[in-house]
Amino acid sequence: MTIRDATPADKELLLTLVDEFESELPPLPYADDTPEEDWERIEKRIREGVVLIAEEEGDAVGFTEAEFAKGHVFVVDLYVRERARQQGIGAALLDRVAEVARDRGLTHMELHVEERNTDAVRFYERLGFHNAAKVMRVALDELGPAERGAGESIGAVHVQSDDPDAVERVVGQYLPRVSRATSFAVEGGRGWTAVRLEPFSLDVLRKLGNELSFRFGVTIVLTLEQDAVVRFVVHDQGRMVDEYLSVPEFYGPLPPGDALALRANPTVVARLTGADASRVRAVARTADAPSQLPPARELYEQVADVMGLAP
Repeated sequence: MTIRDATPADKELLLTLVDEFESELPPLPYADDTPEEDWERIEKRIREGVVLIAEEEGDAVGFTEAEFAKGHVFVVDLYVRERARQQGIGAALLDRVAEVARDRGLTHMELHVEERNTDAVRFYERLGFHNAAKVMRVALDELGPAERGAGESIGAVHVQSDDPDAVERVVGQYLPRVSRATSFAVEGGRGWTAVRLEPFSLDVLRKLGNELSFRFGVTIVLTLEQDAVVRFVVHDQGRMVDEYLSVPEFYGPLPPGDALALRANPTVVARLTGADASRVRAVARTADAPSQLPPARELYEQVADVMGLAP
């Protein structure tokens, strides 16, 4: 087996090898390059990078393409025809690329491989490659709102109790059953005891709010999520009686009835917390986007103040 540098005269051979290579890969969810586009980039790499062809008795059995970057060489493609596999040809092609890279003073080799191409992943791992980054992909139509995921999430379960020690005992017994990785702190106050979790988890807060409601009566989970939206969930005697989200469709479209259900019920809130219903109605408003409401942290503090909670 011999390895040689490719030349522009190898155009048809290289395009055939590329076509064979791509036909074996898991299909991409978008259009691939045309042969003309393939050749344009290959020809540039022949001039400025590395393009090698492996041959056995004059018959091409594999190829590789690589580009030079700051400090490393990036392997774009590596392919060995099926009949010639398990003979060390792929490793030999990479060795030759490494030789050229060392001569240029480079120190590392990088490449991308589809996770679904498990045979290739195992091959590279055997050669010593390891994960150094994660390539992520999303369909444009599935990309979430730009406002999502941009900020911090905080919150607490507020228990209608003046006995923080009793609340702490219940939390200490219950929390390990739902999340051993979560720690908590209990803060007493006038009429309410707050339970804060680390790290933040809306799911754990909701479960804890429900459990504490069985023991103490009324609980309110009040959260500021991603520095963008405010939520509260009210439980009474172990039953969820109201939920509010300042932007009901912040996490995605909802049926009209579900979006309507995420508006605050001032009457219920007033009955269980002693808040003024008109103030609840004025503060706990909903909108189509966070920008249509006061800044989320300000709204979070306003909602807490109306209910007499410590935000």
